[in-house]
Amino acid sequence: MFKASLFNLSVRKPTACISLVLLGLITLTSCENSPSEMADNTGGAELCAPELAEVEFGIISTESQDNLKTTWEPFLADMTESLGRPVKGFYATDYAGVIEAMGANKIQLAWYGGKSYIEAAKRSNAEAFAQTVSLDGSKGYYSHLITNKENAIVKNIDLEKGNGDQYVIKNAKDLTFAFNDPNSTSGFLVPTYYVFAKNGANAEKIFSELVFSGSHEATALAVANNQVDVATNNNENLDRLKETDPEALDKIQVIWTSPVIPSDPLAYRKDLPNCMKTAIQDFMFNYDNQEVLTALQWKGLDPASDADWNTIRELQIAKDILEIQNNEKLAAADKDKRVTELEDQLKSLQ
Repeated sequence: MFKASLFNLSVRKPTACISLVLLGLITLTSCENSPSEMADNTGGAELCAPELAEVEFGIISTESQDNLKTTWEPFLADMTESLGRPVKGFYATDYAGVIEAMGANKIQLAWYGGKSYIEAAKRSNAEAFAQTVSLDGSKGYYSHLITNKENAIVKNIDLEKGNGDQYVIKNAKDLTFAFNDPNSTSGFLVPTYYVFAKNGANAEKIFSELVFSGSHEATALAVANNQVDVATNNNENLDRLKETDPEALDKIQVIWTSPVIPSDPLAYRKDLPNCMKTAIQDFMFNYDNQEVLTALQWKGLDPASDADWNTIRELQIAKDILEIQNNEKLAAADKDKRVTELEDQLKSLQ
């Protein structure tokens, strides 16, 4: 049963029709009046929830704050005009900062990665309502292991097969390695499961040095500058380097690529006034400023629901199960108990 669940991790895809149905339910139940009636009766979004003088929008730290502001501030300015009140960016120094800020009601809205979202949904009252669509029309992206093109390890890896993960496992004691952030999907969860847990390896113990660099941009630059041998990253952030630091990108070699990962969620707090949820959805799903969208690496935003990131929850549980099974310090009875509890959680998602 568990093996079958693991097999499904790489092939399950979010069901668009379910998301659309759920969106319909949200739209029908989100306000006592329909959006058009709300506009007629209240004068529009600017008069919805007057107690909410401004909206704080959390943005995860995938790269430097200056770079993020360049791409996000035009989007937030357009949203300000649409909602009739200031929409301010909240740029945390790590992923946890955005999760915690939503839990404390410091922010009402956020752009997350899959792993940071499921954490925010569990403990910060977050509710996904939209999913990013890449410029090529896809709703998925890929985690990578990267190294410097001049690093000697490149000669020992079959780049066409992309088997750098196996080389890294076998030679870890001689390598330095960088994750980006422990709440990152592509920069931590995905490689931790597929590269390490599935091979019975603990990344914290096998490398000559292991660091957390923070953002995807930071891990890319660490590799480009020969500060670490291998690091995690993803295809979207490497594409960003074409604009922000093409010289660094020219020095980077991808040595492993993961199965597809569901693209990023946008989420608001569950207790946000219903009329404001509707106003936010109206803005997001009708936004067509192509210059701004292209800078964000989006074609647009599609309706989504919390269940669209169950694949990430399954991956987290599968990683936890493998780590428990590989933990030599746990007694057999404790292993069986913990694994059974996690398998029950896995069943509940299917």
